[in-house]
Amino acid sequence: MNALHDEPDAILDVLGIGFGPSNLALAIAVEEHNAQVAPEHRIRAGFLERQPSFGWHRGMLIEDATMQVSFLKDLVTMRNPTSDFSFLCFLRERGRMVDFLNAKTLFPLRIEFHEYFEWAAARVAHLVDYSDEVVSVDPVTGPDGEVRWLDVVSRVPGAPERTITRRARNISVAVGLEPHLPPDTALSDRIWHNSQLVPRVRELNESGTPVGRVLVLGAGQSAAEAVDYLHQSFPESEICAIFAKYGYTPADDSPFANRIFDPEAVDVYFRSKPEVKQSLVDYHRSTNYSVVDMDLIESLYATMYREKVQGRERLRLRNVSRIRDVRSLDNHLEVTVEYLPTGEREVLSADLLVHATGYRPRDLDTLLGRTAKLCLRDDKDAVRVGRDHRVELTPDVTAGIYLQGATEHTHGLTSTLLSTTAVRSGEILDSLLAHRAGDLADGLTARTG
Repeated sequence: MNALHDEPDAILDVLGIGFGPSNLALAIAVEEHNAQVAPEHRIRAGFLERQPSFGWHRGMLIEDATMQVSFLKDLVTMRNPTSDFSFLCFLRERGRMVDFLNAKTLFPLRIEFHEYFEWAAARVAHLVDYSDEVVSVDPVTGPDGEVRWLDVVSRVPGAPERTITRRARNISVAVGLEPHLPPDTALSDRIWHNSQLVPRVRELNESGTPVGRVLVLGAGQSAAEAVDYLHQSFPESEICAIFAKYGYTPADDSPFANRIFDPEAVDVYFRSKPEVKQSLVDYHRSTNYSVVDMDLIESLYATMYREKVQGRERLRLRNVSRIRDVRSLDNHLEVTVEYLPTGEREVLSADLLVHATGYRPRDLDTLLGRTAKLCLRDDKDAVRVGRDHRVELTPDVTAGIYLQGATEHTHGLTSTLLSTTAVRSGEILDSLLAHRAGDLADGLTARTG
């Protein structure tokens, strides 16, 4: 293990674990703060990312798919409208600002917004170590018995048998989500999660592998996008959507409903009683969960109807249905589908099965290891988190853990979305500065008392 020294310069003020949009926004907030203050007031920050380069839902970067949030909800604008890290500044640098304005849309192509993320990430690349997978987070106790620091241990890129340790006063955990799959599902060359969609389809098309029938399980936006993309990518194949609903449910993106994603809504949610929080989630699930943009619903329906008129139905729907069994044979799958109203079961032969079954938060306890025992829990065993996104820890801990993306139980529906990413990064920066000021004051009191 590489030695780590305890000199102040070797200790980071904050170390980010994961470098998706959330910690990227924090890196920019830190960078902008440091550019405006004297050297002794700067935040020493670093970030670790297990991927070899920046990447955000690469497997769903479908050519014509658009963002579902306004470009103004980028990495900075809601926090600092004058920032030169904004999407508009990116467009200006790329020479596309006028062209984008002429398109008269608030919703860029997903591939363009990913390009914007890459552009921003490249500008703060000096803060990030890629291909660096964290294996443990260990508490470090000072002479007074307090847990003052956290040692973050990661594998050395290119030499996974070796590790390196970085010490930080605070960590910001933003490790994203992981694919959610039905129990006992094993991914393979024929069974995918939709997060693998684009590269998998490209591989099949490049290899010339024939595809007869594809099944897509799921009823949300990603499922509908997968159905549409597969239908276009395999023009000779049958694409069959399977879900328990009667039909796709339209997303509620009306102005009043969208206010659930406002920064002020986080305050309302955070202060609410548990039963009110649950009501808010239940009332507004249709803004985000298992819903589909109306334009895509109408496009899929028009395609199905057109094919029915033409007598060649490639796009099919198995609604009010569930998959009960999947058997992998040598050259195909046998999938048992149950029609729920009658219980009738049918075995479908398929070449591919795509699970568009969503995502779930990564297990925090596994990542934090021994440090997880320092986190306080509520009566449902969920981690308690303050309004500033800082985990509530046992009294003997002065080190800090900030959570980004795993706080829906405390901060509401925006927790895993881009809507408040910029604002949240500013709130975390403010909290870091406030705690550092408090630590300095405590230290001064101890020396002069």
